Amino acid sequence: MRILWLDAFHAGSHRAVSQGYATYSAAHVTVLGLPHDGGWRWRMRGGAVSMARMVRERWSGHLRQHFDVVVATDMLDVATFLALTRDIMSNIPIAIYMHENQLTYPLPAGRKLDLTWPWLNYTGMLAADAVLFNSDFHRQALLAALPGLPRRFHDYHELDAVASIAPKTHVLYPGIDLRRFDGATLPRPSGAPVVLWNSRWDYDKQPLHFFTSMAQMMHEGIPLQLIVVGEYVDPGNDDFARMRQVLAPITRHWGYVPDAAHYRDLLHQADVVVSAAIQEFFGIAVIEATYTGAVPLLPKRLAYPELLPAAYHDLLLYDSDTHLVPALTHLLTRLATLDRQPLQHWAAQFDWAQMAPRYDALFARIAGRL
Repeated sequence: MRILWLDAFHAGSHRAVSQGYATYSAAHVTVLGLPHDGGWRWRMRGGAVSMARMVRERWSGHLRQHFDVVVATDMLDVATFLALTRDIMSNIPIAIYMHENQLTYPLPAGRKLDLTWPWLNYTGMLAADAVLFNSDFHRQALLAALPGLPRRFHDYHELDAVASIAPKTHVLYPGIDLRRFDGATLPRPSGAPVVLWNSRWDYDKQPLHFFTSMAQMMHEGIPLQLIVVGEYVDPGNDDFARMRQVLAPITRHWGYVPDAAHYRDLLHQADVVVSAAIQEFFGIAVIEATYTGAVPLLPKRLAYPELLPAAYHDLLLYDSDTHLVPALTHLLTRLATLDRQPLQHWAAQFDWAQMAPRYDALFARIAGRL
């Protein structure tokens, strides 16, 4: 099977999934990507024109001669791409992989939703032969919100078109290269348990809420150590600089780690990984840390209840932001007797060794439809 993967925003988790699949798939996967430098808005606006040109320049004749199926990510305006390539794309199925969507993604305070971007997601899903989601939470949230999108306009809402999307949806969790976290060179530290933050430092992950919660626990005398990694969005943020000083007495590491081996070693030192996210369609960072032996403590919302085994919900899912501190305090008292291996085995199912065959099977079904 021959697959063309169009990655209009070839960075972060988008790049990790496309490149990981290309590496581990039994199929022949070609990844065509655009750098993230222009920003996601410009990639959604102009990426289709660029990708249509790139496809024509690289392959002569009809694409069916070269590929059995095309996969595009949600940052590509799929409807425009198909319009610009209709002479070479007819009779070849195209799937769209929804890493995120621009309709249900929470906005920071003061920002108004620009309907341009969710509309491009919507028309792309209409035009695609299959729509793939990285969790069922994501799938259900978007399908529930979609009818409200055309209703924001005056008439011709075409709700039958909206309803046509659901039957062609599938859930396909991201594969993760977890084996790269094997072979840590540093032992777990002794002393107080180590709490890890490895999410992006952005409003939708609520880093400031996490930092203030850790400060509260420190001031209450609860023994803990802190490792703070994850990618900065605003390195000069004054609140983060202030919290770094406040938390210095319990901090083992603070700051983004670009070196893969160093990041691996830090993850292996953690006893607990915490999320405070208000937006998470999957949660790759949590899976990575859990695979290395950290126990996840997660809010009871978003994709987390779907992913975490039900037997752990009472202990490892907390009800609301105000419950983070008591939930973590309780979990720390249970660490000594908690067997982490079942959680590590749960996380291991998302390694590409297990996920790539699932991708191959689904794309083979999609390729056989036309």
